[in-house]
Amino acid sequence: MDLQLNGRVVLVTGASSGVGLATTRMLVGEGASVVASARDLERLQSAVGALPGPGKVHAVACDVVDRVSVEAMVAEGVEVFGGVDGVVCNAGRSLMAPITDTTDEQIREELDLKVFGAWNVIRAARPHLAGSDAASVVNVNAILAKQPEARLAITSAARAALLNLTRTLSAELGPEGIRVNSVALGLVDTGQWRRRYDASGTSQSYEEWSAEIAADRGIALGRFGRAEEVAFPIVSLLSPLSSYCTGATIDVGGGVSRYL
Repeated sequence: MDLQLNGRVVLVTGASSGVGLATTRMLVGEGASVVASARDLERLQSAVGALPGPGKVHAVACDVVDRVSVEAMVAEGVEVFGGVDGVVCNAGRSLMAPITDTTDEQIREELDLKVFGAWNVIRAARPHLAGSDAASVVNVNAILAKQPEARLAITSAARAALLNLTRTLSAELGPEGIRVNSVALGLVDTGQWRRRYDASGTSQSYEEWSAEIAADRGIALGRFGRAEEVAFPIVSLLSPLSSYCTGATIDVGGGVSRYL
């Protein structure tokens, strides 16, 4: 199936690992040119340097909470590839702590990363997106936005703020021909979970350990998701074939969501 992304230019943040790297790989395979960004340029270049496919990748160091850094990243991408057709706001992490164990500084950092981490990129890319005939933004969010967890209190609140912002931007940018959607993740097998496994001291295999967590969280499919299973809906929303889809959220959580 041709997703009509050949020759398109897409910005992807948090591209050095996990969902961001899988999305970059899939876009390159579809023939898109990708401006891949992350804070650690050396790690990023190592990750994206030899991705197979007809598309191209340009790696740029960027801190998404720093507006100047973001504007420089977007400007460099436009200089290299000539424009912007899509944006994937993927930079993020989870803060596993109840609210009573969370400092004011951690709260501000979470809100900055989830809200400004997306808004800075969208704001900087907006004039270029408006010049595209297939402009699309995908914010990578979490099911926590609608289904909060006490052990992820501030991350849940920050995710809800990003969901609200996404819906608002879909209405505001729609008249400019810019679609804004989101993908809401459940538990995905990324480096973050691997580090938690390593720190757990368990004698279980990773597969046994993660399956136990999946069962505890009520994941219907009984396992963590894979990064490429998230990349596909992201890339699909970027495709011109999804041209009548905006303001939507696609859950990719293995059936963990309990809200209606």
